Amino acid sequence: MLKVNHLNVAYGASQALYDVSMQAEIGKVTCVLGRNGVGKTTLMKALAGHLQPVNGQIRWRDQLLVGQSAAQRAKAGIAYVPQGRDIFAQLTVEENLQTAFSALPRGQRRIDPEVFALFPVLQQMLKRRGGDLSGGQQQQLAIARALLLRPKLLILDEPTEGIQPSIIKDIQAVIELLRDRGQMAIVLVEQYLEFAAELADDFIILERGRVVAEGPGHELKQSEQARTLLAI
Repeated sequence: MLKVNHLNVAYGASQALYDVSMQAEIGKVTCVLGRNGVGKTTLMKALAGHLQPVNGQIRWRDQLLVGQSAAQRAKAGIAYVPQGRDIFAQLTVEENLQTAFSALPRGQRRIDPEVFALFPVLQQMLKRRGGDLSGGQQQQLAIARALLLRPKLLILDEPTEGIQPSIIKDIQAVIELLRDRGQMAIVLVEQYLEFAAELADDFIILERGRVVAEGPGHELKQSEQARTLLAI
């Protein structure tokens, strides 16, 4: 469903990604791993349309995405949960969820009750400001907001960063549920090998902007190369 071929991305004169190729399929989790600063977030921004590559191809459902804006990609079923969550601190939980409506047809602009089944704490906090939530609650809010787009491709950039272990388990359970429904492809960025190994159907590892390892997810736990590259 998603195919990335020979992608190169630069910030001005500084190149961040070199000839990166990967793919993600419906019903599977593809993990992108690597230490800080190796290009993981740059790759996710390129997939979501927040950065345009120097060259290379991004295909989604056989449609070329290069040149399309982030808004166009959201309307095409690509949802992006950025690193740091980017919720609106002064808006309520309900208002944060409603910001997803801008990418939806008018007839679909409603909060699907399913997001409250996945994240019950959000229903209890609808009128609370986003900035008053804990880090874990904000992450749940960010994922719920993305799911309101009814995505076919869900991009999650380090959803476990700075979050308490109990909520990490809850987020893992939601990712497993979404994958097992077989209705979307999930691209998950992670630094932590153990969390990724529990979820990955496939993986790539980035080092200095290049893919230096890739394979099926079941190889991650036993991969000495992965442990070395991730400094676990």
